[in-house]
Amino acid sequence: MDSWPIPVQPIAVTEEIKKSRFITLLAHTCGTQAAKAFVESVRAAHPDARHHCWAWVAGAPNDSQQLGFSDDGEPAGTAGKPMLAQLMGSGIGEITAVVVRYYGGVKLGTGGLVKAYGGGVHQALSQLETLRKVPLSEYTLQCEYAMLAAIEALLGQVEGHIVHSDYQASVALRLALPPARAQEFAQKLADVSRGALHLLPVE
Repeated sequence: MDSWPIPVQPIAVTEEIKKSRFITLLAHTCGTQAAKAFVESVRAAHPDARHHCWAWVAGAPNDSQQLGFSDDGEPAGTAGKPMLAQLMGSGIGEITAVVVRYYGGVKLGTGGLVKAYGGGVHQALSQLETLRKVPLSEYTLQCEYAMLAAIEALLGQVEGHIVHSDYQASVALRLALPPARAQEFAQKLADVSRGALHLLPVE
């Protein structure tokens, strides 16, 4: 995927269903470690709640390696799965949902639970602000000092940037570029340097 939407800031939605209070929290989490940390922070903030059910799409929306969910004591398939289904249906990446349930003494039944957990995430998603993330690939480039300004100008044209510079006899640069525009940048680089500069992907 060239790019995908990610959450701009966390959001919380509270709903009362048959005396149980459901608090749905969404946050931007890049990677499963960040997702786990968010779940733990919600657990710590709501220690008295009966359930802390969660689901995450911790990477790109199409990266099945970074999906996860938990019913946290609710009947199997009634909480985490419907939450994950909502997240996956949204097409948003790097997102974790936690639904905190304070039990009110009235059982909802499996259908009611699916509706409560999935519905909470659906409601929160409808209010979520997103921005598009373009993942960048890294490359190295060796150049003379005199070429630096031209390289910086070219990077600006393709939404790339310098990650690291090492100034010695010549300059060793580490660049980050949108993969879809790397070829265009390499071509412009060749034109500007008359074929002297070569972009090398970082393995």
